[in-house]
Amino acid sequence: MKAREVKRAKLIAKYAAKREQILAEGNYDALQALPRNSSPIRAHNRCSITGRPKGYMRQFGISRIQFREMASKGLIPGVKKASW
Repeated sequence: MKAREVKRAKLIAKYAAKREQILAEGNYDALQALPRNSSPIRAHNRCSITGRPKGYMRQFGISRIQFREMASKGLIPGVKKASW
């Protein structure tokens, strides 16, 4: 799944300028001709460690489960365990 997200990110970057140009012109038929995965909406945030798509914490780039495990091991500075 991580490799699929990397592929989508490359497509988004590749077609970003073309997509902006088409949207500025208002030519929605040409927009439909672009690959579906080139839309930024289709990109998902995933945990950089496990690849989990749900419970993603954007500030840290990891899922809530990995955050909790790392915090309890003391790997994240400034986080104290408070009855979780």
